Amino acid sequence: AVAAVKSPSTFTWVKSSYFTGLLGLLMFSVGITTTIDDFKACLSRPGAVAINFLACYGIMPVLSYVIAQAMGAEGAILAGMVLVGSINGGQASNLCTLIAGGDVALSVLMTTSTTLACIFMTPLICKLVLGAVVPVDAWGIVVSTIQVVLAPIFFGVGFNTVAPDICKKVAPFTPVIGVISTVLLVGASVANCAGPIAGAGWPLQVACLALHLLGGILGFGATRLCGYDERTCRTVAIETAMKSSAFGFLLASLHFGSFNVRVPSAVSVVWMAIVGSLLAVYWKGRPVKD
Repeated sequence: AVAAVKSPSTFTWVKSSYFTGLLGLLMFSVGITTTIDDFKACLSRPGAVAINFLACYGIMPVLSYVIAQAMGAEGAILAGMVLVGSINGGQASNLCTLIAGGDVALSVLMTTSTTLACIFMTPLICKLVLGAVVPVDAWGIVVSTIQVVLAPIFFGVGFNTVAPDICKKVAPFTPVIGVISTVLLVGASVANCAGPIAGAGWPLQVACLALHLLGGILGFGATRLCGYDERTCRTVAIETAMKSSAFGFLLASLHFGSFNVRVPSAVSVVWMAIVGSLLAVYWKGRPVKD
């Protein structure tokens, strides 16, 4: 991210048109390590999954709107903040949950549920909240979500179903694919908005930091109030804090009428990773007592 701001040309070769392919590749890598039974498992733990769902599509959109208003954001920046709050959880949350001593299997279920739900939740929230603020192509968001999220994941799951042996051999390399795709997406997001990011100054940086940090704290608190154990609380906190900001950048680039809508996503993609990593490291030093 620093390299992208200081020297945008390092990543500007990764055009916005490449984002669909990179995100699709990332989703496919998730799909080939997922089975139909994993989707069925969502139904076996409905309470915790439901809390995370409400945190992702209830707490975070409201929080993003309140923070944007508090920083005096208007128009495109306000829309960009709400978009960040309205997208699905990020795949990096699964790794951070592992480090934090959370429930990794539950983390995967939660990421899967919010990822599938973003097909209708993200365009719905954006249209309802932002329709009068900036032009929003809600149907375009639906189509892009199906192309970038649903189709690659289902294709990957289908491939894993008919050729599990091949997928098992490929599975060890999926984290590498994920890291490379994420680095390119983060770098390109920041590089393409380097000027506007600098122009927005510290208020936007603080706003994005607050969104992810407070989101994690509220997710933890909501789960604790519902009587869940420490591992589950940590899992929901990280899932709530870590959004798929690169996907938000793609949606902003394709389906919003103002260039600056994508700026909060470009900033968020960095703070999301920082906050998730900090939570993971903090909890790693405080093991859960069985």
